[in-house]
Amino acid sequence: MIKQPAFLWILAFLVAFSMGSCTSANKEELTPGGCDTTNMSYSTNIVPILQNNCYSCHGIGNSVGSGGIVLEGYNNLQPWADTTRVKETTLEGVISHHPGYVPMPYMKPQMDSCSINQIVAWIQQGFNNN
Repeated sequence: MIKQPAFLWILAFLVAFSMGSCTSANKEELTPGGCDTTNMSYSTNIVPILQNNCYSCHGIGNSVGSGGIVLEGYNNLQPWADTTRVKETTLEGVISHHPGYVPMPYMKPQMDSCSINQIVAWIQQGFNNN
């Protein structure tokens, strides 16, 4: 027979372990098979990422520290995601921290790889306003 305190410690460990894996900040670990980048939607997938990572500096009405770049609203974002002018978009370069681009978000950790992959997929899928 297991003593009650030992049983409770084991149970607490198992609960804590399972909860820790479900609250991971890396979204790729939460989705079976990795990060879904199919059929990216501007309003459903991209706007939430930008709201969480970009709008605090690059939102409408934020002129301090934004370098005059506003990413809130599809029409404001489109020039930074335009792949017809350059091989790699400015948006892709800055969020991926590629050499030659100012890494964004500025002075903060790089956004998670799933968010980056979703933005890049959206651009490659034609950066549609959907």
